[in-house]
Amino acid sequence: MGSGHRLGRRFGWLWGAYGTSALGTWLAFGAFPLIAIQVLHAGPAEVAALSSVGAAVGAAVAVPLGPWVEFRRKRPVLIAMDLVRFAALLTIPAAYALGALTFLQLLLVSVVVAAADITFRAASGAYLKTLLPAEDLLVANARFESTTWTTTIIGPPLGGAAIGLLGPVATVVADAVSYLLSALGIRATGGQEPPPERRKTAPERQEAAPERRETAPERRETAPERQEAAPERRETARLRADDMLDGWRYILADAALRPLFFNTALFNALVMAAQPLMAVLMLGRLGFEPWQYGLAFAAPSIGGLLGSRLARPLVTRYGQHHVLVVVGTLRALWSVGLAFTGPGTWGLLLVMGVELGLIFCCGVFNPVYATYRLERTPTDRVTRTLSAWAVTTKASTALLTAVWGVLGGLLGPRTAIGLAGVLLLATPLLLPRHDHPPQREPEPARSHT
Repeated sequence: MGSGHRLGRRFGWLWGAYGTSALGTWLAFGAFPLIAIQVLHAGPAEVAALSSVGAAVGAAVAVPLGPWVEFRRKRPVLIAMDLVRFAALLTIPAAYALGALTFLQLLLVSVVVAAADITFRAASGAYLKTLLPAEDLLVANARFESTTWTTTIIGPPLGGAAIGLLGPVATVVADAVSYLLSALGIRATGGQEPPPERRKTAPERQEAAPERRETAPERRETAPERQEAAPERRETARLRADDMLDGWRYILADAALRPLFFNTALFNALVMAAQPLMAVLMLGRLGFEPWQYGLAFAAPSIGGLLGSRLARPLVTRYGQHHVLVVVGTLRALWSVGLAFTGPGTWGLLLVMGVELGLIFCCGVFNPVYATYRLERTPTDRVTRTLSAWAVTTKASTALLTAVWGVLGGLLGPRTAIGLAGVLLLATPLLLPRHDHPPQREPEPARSHT
């Protein structure tokens, strides 16, 4: 999957950790709904809640974690989030073995995993920016993207076979172990991570003491300092609460990131909202077999692998912004074709063709946009910005999935799928039309101690 461009041993360990956890995720793809249906005999409403409510609550839980992580070293956070997911997922096979598994536990685990996943992704972007020079970020993101699509091709068939032989709980164990291996891989990256930026309020507090010393007798200096301690703690707490919104403020203030933010959130939400309805249409009314449904969405993932390998050559030839706009427009044209899916071989080929075109465009677009976003975000704001981005994407996807479930019941799945496709045609209007120069902000205060 590499392009011959060496990024060093530390990136190699990070890449390997990413690939391991991605494979585990795709091995366990669909395991939670299967466990809910087969083991807990859950109904459609409970299965829908597991997918949407778990993601939405997990996104809400992740909101304060972004600013908390911003001022901490990122590698320990990455390891901690992997271990949290490992421990949370292991509770499921443990409870299953004891005959104590409940739907509430599945829901709580999905919340914990969703929150840890958002935090991990935000911290990993900041860590990557400190690990590699700016000119290597596109290469790195393209390799992550190619790994994503490779594991998408390999994981679901292997996971399906494992579920058939051992049951869905076995793939949850595999997913949990993949996070443990990922934590070990990230730990093996080693090296010295740059210290995180300190809060801007620190210099203000350092200046306050000399002012007090000038006006108070020498022997009474400590009393005012003790009196000021409580207000300082309150100020820090207030600023930390304020930091929760800082990622969104930065995105909305940037002329290029703002439209891209709305574009990606709406695009991802509309694409994902139609997926459950495609399952209803293909497996129900059109009579496709489960293996045919899986093939229709797994085989086209080869397009993502090809697209990710073309991202860097296309940017080199045509420029980053041009590729972002053109490919971002092309990826919106495909999904409307899913509304015309029919029975039999031709219907299956239509779905595979639409998904191939869509995934190929996403394979090119995703690493380019991820690099563009990192380049425009100051290092001391990356975690908060990426966290805000991921929270919005997760929450909007959960909301539109629920809305499209209602629309599918009212209008029928085919009509609702077509409506999502038509709305996707408008998403290119939200792409940044001009390549605005990044905002220049004053350098944050650094500690010399």
